Amino acid sequence: MKIAVEGCMHGDLDKVYETIRYIENTRNIKIDLLICCGDFQAIRNEKDMESLNVPPKYKEMKSFWKYYSGQEVAPVPTIFIGGNHEASNYLWELYYGGWAAPNIYFLGFAGVVKFGNIRIGGLSGIYNARHYHLGHHERPPYNDNTIRSVYHVREYDVHKLMQVEEPIDIFLSHDWPLGITDYGNWKQLVRYKKHFEDEIQQGTLGSKPAAQLLEKLKPSYWFSAHLHCKFTALVQHEEGGQVTKFLALDKCLPGRKFLQIVDIESDPGPYEVQYDEEWLAITRKFNCVFPLTTRLGDFRCVYMTVCNSYYSRRISEPTTDVLTCRSTQLDMQDCRNWVKSRLENRGAKPCEFSQTVPPYNPSHSVSNTNFSGSPRNPQTLSFLELLDLPYVLDNVSGSRDSPAPASLTQRDDYSEDIPIEDEDELEDDSAEPDNENQ
Repeated sequence: MKIAVEGCMHGDLDKVYETIRYIENTRNIKIDLLICCGDFQAIRNEKDMESLNVPPKYKEMKSFWKYYSGQEVAPVPTIFIGGNHEASNYLWELYYGGWAAPNIYFLGFAGVVKFGNIRIGGLSGIYNARHYHLGHHERPPYNDNTIRSVYHVREYDVHKLMQVEEPIDIFLSHDWPLGITDYGNWKQLVRYKKHFEDEIQQGTLGSKPAAQLLEKLKPSYWFSAHLHCKFTALVQHEEGGQVTKFLALDKCLPGRKFLQIVDIESDPGPYEVQYDEEWLAITRKFNCVFPLTTRLGDFRCVYMTVCNSYYSRRISEPTTDVLTCRSTQLDMQDCRNWVKSRLENRGAKPCEFSQTVPPYNPSHSVSNTNFSGSPRNPQTLSFLELLDLPYVLDNVSGSRDSPAPASLTQRDDYSEDIPIEDEDELEDDSAEPDNENQ
């Protein structure tokens, strides 16, 4: 299976697909899958840009809307995760994953799917220690604080991924795992990214949760983006044991290393995106403790319930120490059997794509996109129906009425969004990509 891996998309789908076509034609090969490692910017219309956290001068429609509207169709199946520059209102509709456009699949805030027999997992967003232990309390329309915190990685999503036991072939994160530079040529990296050196020396460059997932999951490949540069590393997990090939790539700009073709051994095609049985069982098991307020996530009761009837048997005030609960091996067999039976009856193919808001129309004004809030996406409803779970994504109890913790009202004293050195380069996004750049 030939997979094109791309760094930060920043809405430039036309340019990336054009580059893929060029590679296919010049090398006489067929790309089976495109993977994007975040900052996808699935902007459907002008209203979505209100949920995109970038300075006003960088708010552009770009080209995703063409694929959402059906004007264009992705020429290669595409799987992506979220980063820190996203239409967060749209991605929240698809929290569990789903088709953002025909042939373009969002892995969700955390997720695992199969593409053929290749197992692909991912974690959307970037790490921020102040918000990591909180619930997903943000709802559109976002304010100056929640437009930033909405894309911060949460412990709940990481904890679910930590339950995965079966082998992962590919894992995606937007920011790099903490300490990954120890396994590659970091001295070469700092020669052209000098401002990384202090963080590398201090051991603070990267995401701690991503590092924990790397250590636990030990995927064959780990792809990232975010820092707008190419970096490779080989992680030997134990002597003579599993090796993870790490690759981070740049954003789509002329002369930048934003795309690379990876050849992975797999069963013969055709290939399609399918639900992953183990991940569905984990999702079903942990949905009872889905944290939706600014309170800390609490996983204790999930270890004290039976999957088939946890809503009726959930213990509201568990007394077992949370650390003991987290160290207990979670028996997923009941959930696996239940999910397996559902998939045998329904099949593992995700629900078809459907629009939930009008797409951008260059000939019309913004008056055709007055919808506010976050609609219930039919794909999400279908997913929850499959797992016999309630819809809670529009639950705002406790998140709007209660005062936010002080940590949520403080502004960051650093820029996590657009590296200063890249600000001028972003203004050149309209230029044609260098098709030789892979």
